[in-house]
Amino acid sequence: MTTECEEPLSLDDLITSDPGILGGRRVFRRTRVPVEVVFENLADGLSIEDILEDYPTLDRGDVVQVLQLASAGLAAPKAA
Repeated sequence: MTTECEEPLSLDDLITSDPGILGGRRVFRRTRVPVEVVFENLADGLSIEDILEDYPTLDRGDVVQVLQLASAGLAAPKAA
């Protein structure tokens, strides 16, 4: 069995926005869960596992990748 290396997904691949879903708020793909819910819950002290339990439509890999991409974006030097 051969596996192909998948290209990493971008934030635009992982997060969608549709005016017909929650008024256009940015949500995790294939869900109606706003992205800010994860950040708010983490700030309140919940673990990723707690969040996934509360929002079963979320995919752990998507959540982790969004957090990694957000962290990388914030850690990058600010463009002049």
